[in-house]
Amino acid sequence: MREATAQTRFEVLILNAISANGLKQLPSERYHAAKDVKAPDAVLLRSADMHAMQIPASVRAIARAGAGTNNIPVAAMSARGVPVFNAPGANANAVKELVLAGMLMAARNLPGALRFVAALDPTDKDLEHKVEDGKKQFAGFELSGHTLGIVGLGKIGCLVADTAIKLGMNVLGYDPDITVDAAWSLPAQVKRAASVDDVLKHANFVTLHVPLVSATRHLVNADNLVSMKADAVLLNFSREGVVDDAAVLTRLDKKHLGMYVCDFPNAALHGHPRVLALPHLGASTREAEENCAVMVAMQLRDFMEHGNIANAVNFPAVNMARESNYRVAIANANVPNMLGQISTTMAHAGLNIHNMVNKSRGEMAYTLVDVESPVQPAVLAQLSAIDGVLSVRYLPMA
Repeated sequence: MREATAQTRFEVLILNAISANGLKQLPSERYHAAKDVKAPDAVLLRSADMHAMQIPASVRAIARAGAGTNNIPVAAMSARGVPVFNAPGANANAVKELVLAGMLMAARNLPGALRFVAALDPTDKDLEHKVEDGKKQFAGFELSGHTLGIVGLGKIGCLVADTAIKLGMNVLGYDPDITVDAAWSLPAQVKRAASVDDVLKHANFVTLHVPLVSATRHLVNADNLVSMKADAVLLNFSREGVVDDAAVLTRLDKKHLGMYVCDFPNAALHGHPRVLALPHLGASTREAEENCAVMVAMQLRDFMEHGNIANAVNFPAVNMARESNYRVAIANANVPNMLGQISTTMAHAGLNIHNMVNKSRGEMAYTLVDVESPVQPAVLAQLSAIDGVLSVRYLPMA
């Protein structure tokens, strides 16, 4: 257990280029954010891979300016009591627009048409005739009247559904874990599917918007791909491992699937005539990068200064208004009698608890305690020594 101390200035290690507007959320009088920080209190990144990185013991938080956290060793950070923040929904519009572009490219055979035009000789006197004759092979179809199946109805899925409906499409959605907020955002015209297989069976287009976890790895696979229509289009702007690429290639080669559109190129997919693989462009817009950076920097600041947690993938959401100048933030294993031990330790030290919030998420629990007088280092050490406590931070008002 590292020593729990009060802190007035924070060192933030930057691993990727971060929007200037995002960094502005970390005022220079309290934060030093740079690429060469040696003992960081926090790490701010986008896509840098941290799995092989020796993460210093000084790190109290990791903030990912994006939605996915596959590039961060989340389990290892949880064991150290370190929250991993992300920015869900901040890039939703950018991904929605790319999904729409993917559907249009597939429906209108645009990749092949572009390759055809690029191969023409502009000096050929017969150019116009060749264009008119060649375009027949790229005849496509309109989106209107076709069915779009959406697996995952979070912020992105809801935006995709709304756009598809406005384009005249029928929308079929499936999400067993849909949140109340997402349900309220979902257009009423969306028809509820009973399962992933139900979506695959009935849709002309299927788009995936789920995180990559053990339950969603190869969510679309050899067993359920047989349900898809022979001319259907599968779109994956979620995560690479959500789809079994080998199974998709088998279906494409047998002409039992129309096209696979994804944001994750790899050696197996490369060059296949019915695969459209983009270079991970989902959140690659100026607006999305800025939105993600601003959102996650604000979350990081609120945690560093006040201990509040929003959008951490491994911690419960906790927010408590400041009613005292003296606050202690404790991350611990979710085990019985932890609150009792914390309260008893503070009582023995003569500390009067003004307010307390405790929440849990799976095996992780998190507690904020406001007391009415300063907390001495010896008390922080005693709290840190409680079996199951992972981290203790003292957050007096600056």
